[in-house]
Amino acid sequence: MQHQVAQTYKGLANLLTAMTADTWDAPSLCEKWPVRHVIAHVTMPVRLTPEQFGAEMAAADGDFTVLSDTVATRDASLPVADLLDQLRSPRLHAWQPPGGGAAGALSHAVIHSLDVTIALDRPAVAPAEAVTAVLDQLTASNGTWFGVDLTGVRLEAADTDWSWGNGRLIRADSGSLVALLSGRTLPDGRTLPRG
Repeated sequence: MQHQVAQTYKGLANLLTAMTADTWDAPSLCEKWPVRHVIAHVTMPVRLTPEQFGAEMAAADGDFTVLSDTVATRDASLPVADLLDQLRSPRLHAWQPPGGGAAGALSHAVIHSLDVTIALDRPAVAPAEAVTAVLDQLTASNGTWFGVDLTGVRLEAADTDWSWGNGRLIRADSGSLVALLSGRTLPDGRTLPRG
């Protein structure tokens, strides 16, 4: 899994390197975050030691959402070259979220890479098998990770033979299904109901 994490972040760095500077200020699928904020968020483990992370968490009164918004907003102003270097950092590629292990690292990399690639209308940079693994993780929790309601829903991937559930059909490419299961709204307006 960690190899796929590295592939995903390197692919994202390569994609952004090839795009124009204004891409960094384009909206992502993360509500209120442009692309640069997403990249500042995912590269946070490269910049913060565990002690610094603890201090940031204390300053946010233990609220990880507040911490994420604070750090992403602040560090989004870092030079693009620094953020790209951090996406390519072996430290990021080896990072695992506390309690989340390799599966958590993979879902973090895949979901946030899709926040960027789908919003920019670019192909996914995560390996196909990584995207499928994250689909399996998200449906195994029955949507609870991101609070989506999967009652009476059948999901089918248009680009693989992956499917899950029974009921009203939602068909999209695998990456878009990951985004929907992660509580995102697709560029075409599709979203899953909240639980």
